[in-house]
Amino acid sequence: MDFLDLAKKRFSVRKFIDKPIEEDKILKILEAGRIAPTAVNYQPQRILVVKDPRNLAKLEEARRIFGATLALVVCANHDESWKRSFDNKDFADVDASIITDHMMLQATELGLGSVWISSFDPALLIDLFNIPNNFEAINILAIGYPVESIPLAASSPDRHNVARKPLSETVFYETF
Repeated sequence: MDFLDLAKKRFSVRKFIDKPIEEDKILKILEAGRIAPTAVNYQPQRILVVKDPRNLAKLEEARRIFGATLALVVCANHDESWKRSFDNKDFADVDASIITDHMMLQATELGLGSVWISSFDPALLIDLFNIPNNFEAINILAIGYPVESIPLAASSPDRHNVARKPLSETVFYETF
């Protein structure tokens, strides 16, 4: 599949069927995150894999995961992340986002659905899963097999023609 076709195929799934994801698919998704680029290749990411139904229920206390049978809590170690020397910008969140995007697209290629979750209770997540103090939970990637009744408009690759701004509004050449 061509990359743009894959990217257009991906959409946020908010309803999954109760079917566990095969281990080989999980490993392929995690490998996609492992090979993702990070600033100065520091690789500050740590990924908490949650697939046990009891732990998925615990995760639901911090944020709804829409019935996903797999959740990846993408964390970043601020002690290991690269900081830009000019302004000390910490790239931990950028690195974690690149990794999440790679895993999300890999899940799509495997026929799985996903939703990127940023709205969650970080303190509760830290408490529930013993996340160390120097780590920040950046996002949760909920993954699973989507229900078959997803509205066509939500999943249509053509939705980008109306749901996204045209390049003329978002791209500038040589100067703003």
